[in-house]
Amino acid sequence: MTWYAVDGMDGSGKTTSSDLIRERLEARGRKVLEITHPNESCIFGRLASKALCMRGKFAEKLSTLLYIIDVLHSLDVKRWRGKGYDDVIFVRYSMAAAYLPESLCVKAYEIIEKILPVPDVKVFVDIEPKVAMERILARGEELELFETEEKLEATRRKMHSIAGSWHVIDNSGTLENTVAQTEAFLDSLWGEE
Repeated sequence: MTWYAVDGMDGSGKTTSSDLIRERLEARGRKVLEITHPNESCIFGRLASKALCMRGKFAEKLSTLLYIIDVLHSLDVKRWRGKGYDDVIFVRYSMAAAYLPESLCVKAYEIIEKILPVPDVKVFVDIEPKVAMERILARGEELELFETEEKLEATRRKMHSIAGSWHVIDNSGTLENTVAQTEAFLDSLWGEE
């Protein structure tokens, strides 16, 4: 089984990129389990989603705690249910450390990488904060706790500080460009031309 993590800030296109990877894997005849965080099929994921729509320091701490529990639950699902799949994709994983304060981000990420399992393939979907904010607003949904252009800028800066071992896909342009980058990466990963 190959485990993929597709990560990035809000509005970056993580789900779009994950879906592209899943479709390519399924086209190769592989059975794929895709888990998105917050995971709405898990009580902790649903509570994390609600906490993300609250405001204030308490909401930040609560959403962080619930996210951690949600991811730990997903790791358990991967461990047991993942046995029936060829590949597992997590949408959002350890780069969520970039939502922590600047002083904690790098250290928290390093700890996460040491104590939690590390995905086989790590994809960081990068995007300009202004473009991300436009896409978030176009959804017409309630804005979450970290969804302002200023917070997206700070999150992106922190994600770049921890993205050293991640493959970067720039999703600031067109969908066609993202598809081309994703396919080229997968082809290189799988040794295809």
